[in-house]
Amino acid sequence: MKPVAFDYCRPESVEEATALLHELGGDAVLLAGGMSLGPMLNMRLVRPSVIVDINRIEGLDRIVLNDSVVIGAMARQGDVMADVNLLGEVPLLEAVLPHVGHFQTRNRGTFGGSVGHADPSAEIPLALVTLGGTVELTARRGVRRVPAAEFFHGVLTTARRADEMITALHWPRRRRRSGYAFEEVAQRHGDFAIAAVACMASLGEGGELAELRLAFGGVEDRPILADTSSFIGAPADGASAAEIAAKVADGLEPMEDIAASADYRRALARTLGLSVLERAFEQVAGS
Repeated sequence: MKPVAFDYCRPESVEEATALLHELGGDAVLLAGGMSLGPMLNMRLVRPSVIVDINRIEGLDRIVLNDSVVIGAMARQGDVMADVNLLGEVPLLEAVLPHVGHFQTRNRGTFGGSVGHADPSAEIPLALVTLGGTVELTARRGVRRVPAAEFFHGVLTTARRADEMITALHWPRRRRRSGYAFEEVAQRHGDFAIAAVACMASLGEGGELAELRLAFGGVEDRPILADTSSFIGAPADGASAAEIAAKVADGLEPMEDIAASADYRRALARTLGLSVLERAFEQVAGS
């Protein structure tokens, strides 16, 4: 199939793009990397009357290291994967990015596009939720930042309003005495994850858990950050990892589809959760 007929706009600035979105509202779709939008257009899963191509907007691919790490919406996944300094500050991305699509798609796919598309199995949204990052949204009326855990509302559904565009993602820099880990299960490498788990664990001066963030992708209809508050102060050891993984997996409400049953996804969540917890604990213990 081919897309329905649409008008095409190519703004040269954020101001021009947001003016178009203000005028067009829900009739417009933003084109970033196009790795998800292209197939959806061809299958007529989306039928926009206007496509707003933001690839020519200067500065949207910026990468800035200050109090946080700022990755512009149009930063290509392959470019970030090759940025050693950035990955040193956001080590979870180093673990996640090799699982994002394939070499060819990462050369075109963007960070903002992945987050805006909001596929429940996508690795970049999962990493952003895990680390407690924020999504920067710009409209003609101004800029707002939404915590990643509040940005994703469901399958392909987010807090972005029709007149807003994602302009950047803000990532916390690497924490002291912290470990990071990620694992996923897919039918083939590069396919949509049936289940994915990411973790960030920080230890206090006595070796106890001072902060623990454990999130799941591909299990429910959005990236889910588990409630691990009851384990703060617990030892970072195998027994704690097993208890945490079992408790949080039991609290999930997994999807069921052609790829996996709900029970299978819950079992994967428990197994992968234990694995990433153990690896994160080992990493921080050795740092």
